[in-house]
Amino acid sequence: MAKKSKNGKNENLVSGATGDWEIVIGLEVHAQVNSHAKLFSGSSTEFGGAPNAHVSLVDAAMPGMLPVINKECVAQAIRTGLGLKAEINLRSVFDRKNYFYPDLPQGYQISQYKHPIVGEGEIEIDVDGDTKRVGIERLHLEQDAGKSIHDQHPDYSYVDLNRSGVALMEIVSRPDMRSAKEAQAYVTKLRTILRYLETCDGDMDKGNLRADVNVSVRKPGDEFGTRCEIKNVNSIRFIGQAVDYEARRQIDIIEDGGTIDQETRLFDPKSGKTRSMRSKEEAHDYRYFPDPDLLPLEFEQAYVDELAKGLPELPDEKKHRFMEAYGLSAYDAGVLVAEKAAADYFEDVIKGLKDAGRDGKTAANWVINELFGRLNKEGQDISASPVSAAQIAGIVNLIGAGDISGKIAKDLFEIVWTEGGDPAEIVEKRGMKQVTDTGAIEKAVDEVIAANPDKVEAVKAKPTMIGWFVGQVMKASGGKANPQAVNEILKQKLGVE
Repeated sequence: MAKKSKNGKNENLVSGATGDWEIVIGLEVHAQVNSHAKLFSGSSTEFGGAPNAHVSLVDAAMPGMLPVINKECVAQAIRTGLGLKAEINLRSVFDRKNYFYPDLPQGYQISQYKHPIVGEGEIEIDVDGDTKRVGIERLHLEQDAGKSIHDQHPDYSYVDLNRSGVALMEIVSRPDMRSAKEAQAYVTKLRTILRYLETCDGDMDKGNLRADVNVSVRKPGDEFGTRCEIKNVNSIRFIGQAVDYEARRQIDIIEDGGTIDQETRLFDPKSGKTRSMRSKEEAHDYRYFPDPDLLPLEFEQAYVDELAKGLPELPDEKKHRFMEAYGLSAYDAGVLVAEKAAADYFEDVIKGLKDAGRDGKTAANWVINELFGRLNKEGQDISASPVSAAQIAGIVNLIGAGDISGKIAKDLFEIVWTEGGDPAEIVEKRGMKQVTDTGAIEKAVDEVIAANPDKVEAVKAKPTMIGWFVGQVMKASGGKANPQAVNEILKQKLGVE
């Protein structure tokens, strides 16, 4: 459903000179399959090798060389389809997609067209607190092309075939997204699912995940407009910028009396603009036909069922489990499951708690606010955290047992971050343990009350002022007094509820 503002207006609509416009977005995401070998050859898929170092005779399209399907790539595609709650097709067909480009040595790409390995599925995304389902139309396997290099010599271009034949999953969404935020949320969620499944590493900097972004505009309720495809966008941020620019470009053209040409465009990150690349081809332009060198791909349902048994807990299921088991909000649970490494870290913290049912929410707050906040400030990710899950669990256990207050806990976190060590031992050695002796606390309370008779009268007239007294007692105890005990004793002494 479209998100509505307080005044009932659809917040996804874009204002133009002739009224409001709706953006329609569909995405074709190319995800490199996690496998050691290419889709139809045994060549390495390792990133960063010398040009043309990972090329077999098949990849170079030498005469007489025949493709042989990589079983692991097929399994990875099936796992991904299962993770997308999609239909797995027990029979699929590889086709030749014919076009000429220097980095495509065969003169065609082996892909899938009418009969893909995975059919319809869906992804659930969260945008501004609202949940939306985006349909998946299909997932098909295909081989990647090589890379043309134009900037090494003014008179020549070079071709590096290291990527030629690398297995890709092209995941095609339905045109269900209506804003740049939704497109970004979709790719972010898809990348998270792929990383949980370990079927693609999602590294956009290396080109292992990239998106073709299809954008059109229309008046609300009208038929779909003419779409333009923005090719090979390799950043979540750039996807948002490309959608916003392209939608505004199309609206301006239509409102000026022009028409939109169906074309393929490129996004320039430096200018933040899209520019024309070529007219958009249709399926018939590629002259698809079944590849005569490859038999139809067939497998049994039992094979799919066996792969399904090995799937990990996926982000949506993990999110709901965290909410139910530890009383987390949807937002906090979503933050924890957004990256598999972060979710694994939190699970390790939970394992170290003495009472996970009682302290799970406190642990989540510490991981999200204290740890993630500090990591972001330092420009580090969870893998480089100087504070281990066991240490966070130790701090939370001390809070849960009443041994330290929240303020002491933050001081303790700073010590653990900079010096390391076992939290319980640090508290013991440095005398940081919270004062729970009511006699000692009562003595401090009496001293503060005696020193501030004017405040005593004021708090009786305005009970909320008791917070001032709590602060003074905590200060007098060096932050070690139990705040709850301080509060209770003050209420008794001052006669306030």
